[in-house]
Amino acid sequence: MDLEMEEILKIFFEESSECLNAMESGLLSLDAQADRETINTIFRAAHSIKGGAGTFGFMEISQFTHGVETLLDQMRNGARPVTADAVQILLQGVDVIREMLQSALAKQPIATAAGEQLTRELERILGDHGHAPAAAPAPAAAAASRNAVHEGWLIEFQPDPSLFKTCNDPLRMFSQLARLGDLKVTPRLEALPPLAQLDPTTCRMGWTLALEGAIDKIQVEEIFDWVDANSAVDIAPLKQDTGAAAAAPEPKIAPPASIAPPPTTPPAAPPAAPPAAAASAAAAKPAGDAASIRVGIEKVDALINLVGELVITQSMLSRFVDHCDPQDLEALRRGLIHLSRNTRELQESVLKIRMLPISFSFNRFPRLVHELSRKLGKKVELQMNGEQTELDKTVLEKIADPLVHLARNSLDHGLETPAQRLAAGKSETGVLELNAYHEGGSIIIEVKDDGAGINKQRVLAKARERGLIDAETAMTDEQIFNLMFLPGFSTADVISDVSGRGVGMDVVKRNINEIGGHVQVSSTEGRGTTIRIRLPLTLAILDGQMLRVGREIYVISLVSIIETVQPTREQINSIGGKVELLRHRGDYLPIIRLDDLFGIAPDSRDMTEGLLVVVEADGRRAAILVDELLAQQQVVIKSLDTNFKQVPGLAGATIHGDGTVALIIDVPGVIHTFLGTEGRPSELAA
Repeated sequence: MDLEMEEILKIFFEESSECLNAMESGLLSLDAQADRETINTIFRAAHSIKGGAGTFGFMEISQFTHGVETLLDQMRNGARPVTADAVQILLQGVDVIREMLQSALAKQPIATAAGEQLTRELERILGDHGHAPAAAPAPAAAAASRNAVHEGWLIEFQPDPSLFKTCNDPLRMFSQLARLGDLKVTPRLEALPPLAQLDPTTCRMGWTLALEGAIDKIQVEEIFDWVDANSAVDIAPLKQDTGAAAAAPEPKIAPPASIAPPPTTPPAAPPAAPPAAAASAAAAKPAGDAASIRVGIEKVDALINLVGELVITQSMLSRFVDHCDPQDLEALRRGLIHLSRNTRELQESVLKIRMLPISFSFNRFPRLVHELSRKLGKKVELQMNGEQTELDKTVLEKIADPLVHLARNSLDHGLETPAQRLAAGKSETGVLELNAYHEGGSIIIEVKDDGAGINKQRVLAKARERGLIDAETAMTDEQIFNLMFLPGFSTADVISDVSGRGVGMDVVKRNINEIGGHVQVSSTEGRGTTIRIRLPLTLAILDGQMLRVGREIYVISLVSIIETVQPTREQINSIGGKVELLRHRGDYLPIIRLDDLFGIAPDSRDMTEGLLVVVEADGRRAAILVDELLAQQQVVIKSLDTNFKQVPGLAGATIHGDGTVALIIDVPGVIHTFLGTEGRPSELAA
């Protein structure tokens, strides 16, 4: 396959994914209101997928989608009411189509087992005529006419001259027609120009096609799906005395060997359709090895304008390369100021290209809530706010799975059944909120429910029962809630496929910490729980505080810093000669020496001659000893894994303007290493 066709196929898969998301969103809204425009939108999305799949030879996808489209067509024509059973079947159909497209994209055989099973369900619904509305004669008649089966069809096909340029091949369409019945083709050559004026990229021919056999008109129409917008296609019943067209001597067209006929024997044991949550997750992840991103034209225009400004500035400065007089210094200074400003704006514009609205993650949750609420027997209203809040594409991808874990836990553990809610004096319908907004240079995402809340005493009892904490340990509410993120912790009495195996919440916290995020839990028994996630806008740029220890320069994220303290001897305490503590604002904070942690020589071991930077991560605070604070500035993060190797306590590195390297401190990792799991210095744990 040539490179141009690969690019066209890539666009087809991207647009098909968007169509599937539109179908899923529309089908979920049909539960509340079955309006005609929504059904039309769903139908058009299915129609586009079917036509595209047929054009590129993915006949398994096209044939399965045809059954889905038929059911939708009856709904939009009023021949069939919208029922919960039909909507559920169509949602499963979306999952099957998505799985087939993923197989086609990976260039693997397209599995048809799930499709065969669901096709039987579609046939059952389509064969059930007892639910058709009584008062819909006109649409029903139109549908009957469209679905009519005749002994053949006469097709007048006059393509648009741009047919070849859109990568459509008439011979492929004729081959597909020949699979339906006996086909005779008569070309129309009257519009062909003289040979000297012939353009091989422009289609000037037309065809008259006589197709014999008991064939559904819809089967004929779908072959011309992707060309009928601009081309002239006239399909009429074929009469037995059709003139020259029927008696034309042209040979019958047989399908070429490269086009395999559709399977006629279904597999013996078709597996179930893919789970909704897994299918939705697959839709949210970039397909293929080379992930792509769609960018608004206004962002591209801004980038082009900035590049133009850089070219002007470069031209302004280039005259100083060969000769620079003292009187030119002011002009050189102005040019460097222009360069600095243009570079900063270019950096911001490039970062904006990677920014995507969080709706890319939020869009999976209507389906998730729909499926799990049905499974758990609960009534749930999903509220989403701030869907247009933008964050870096990499952050968006890494937060997707943690959000699903948190939402599933809210649905399973947090929200009560309708009977339990009514007994507690609440509405029988629970509310699950997803909120996203900017705060202090970070992105805040909240997963909030109005359920039963967290039973703190039960959490403490489970933690002590499993030996995660000592019986005499006194803990604040925040520390109790953080116990839920320990590996293996669970309060579920019954293990289910929704939750209760003690996995997931620790992975949630670890994944969020890995991208520089922070999780905070607040809960009130009987009123609900809020899980608040703070995330960086991007993983490429960090607002950092430069600091020095000995001859080494380090960077700490400004988000992690609470304050800086010049300690006195009275504020320093030592426990057993092992651990040093800072008495500050009525609390005792463990002191972490970077010189001990990284094996470097400080200016002095006397703590009163240095500075203590108070930092916080995961609800725990510590004081980091440094020799000197330097400037605050934005730094570009370079991965240590890629350029060197992973080093505990370091999140990456950055390069200064003079070419020297500064290491970026991983504050959560340093605190976790020093304090251990229970939130106290590891030296005392023994």
